Formats: sequence, C-alpha cells, structure tokens
Amino acid sequence: MRKTDLEGFHRTLLERKAQVIADARERVAAEVQIDSDDVADEIDNSVSESNTSFTGQMRERERGLLAKIDRSLAQLEQGSYGECRSCGEDIGLDRLRARPVADSCIDCKNEQERLERLE
Repeated sequence: MRKTDLEGFHRTLLERKAQVIADARERVAAEVQIDSDDVADEIDNSVSESNTSFTGQMRERERGLLAKIDRSLAQLEQGSYGECRSCGEDIGLDRLRARPVADSCIDCKNEQERLERLE
C-alpha cells in the first residue's frame, strides 16, 4: 500500500473517531432523564424504558466502533494495516475505502458469515 493511501486512511480513521465521540457527547447532552415521580402513566414509563434501552445499545455500538478504530490506528503504526487477520493477505483498497476498520479480506469475511449462519 502506498504511503499516501496509508496517510489517507489514518486521516479518515481519526476523523471518524472524532465524529463518533462528538455524536456520543451530543446524544448524552440531549438525553432527558424522567424521574419516576414525574411519569404520568405506564405508557410514558414504557417509552422512557425503551429510550433508555436504545441509548444503551447506541453506546455499545459506539464503544465497539471506537475499539475497531483504535485497533486500525494501532495497525497503521505497526505497519500491519490492511492485512487480513485470518489469512494474512491484503484486504484490498476498495474494501478499506468502504470500511476503513475492516480486519478481514472479503473472502475470509464471507466465510466467517457463512459459518455464523450455520450456527
């Protein structure tokens, strides 16, 4: 992979990380906590619980994405970015452009998904 490609992926990953963090901070600032004494009825309580659950799921996804971004940044520093974790072959620029945190080539990823469907 060319140095300019690596620099571009580094920039993309840092921008994506900053955006995920900014989105998370914005979401936390916008959250409204409903006190159980303020809940008018069971429907309001149900909506509140649903929102809390959704927010928790979003935080887990954000944490997972940040971990993948950090792994990709570490691989860039180590010189192993763009290598498939399963077979060691190049992941390919098109795949990395589409998903900069990809850690598997398309063939290995397809095989992984096929095996998951069988479970």
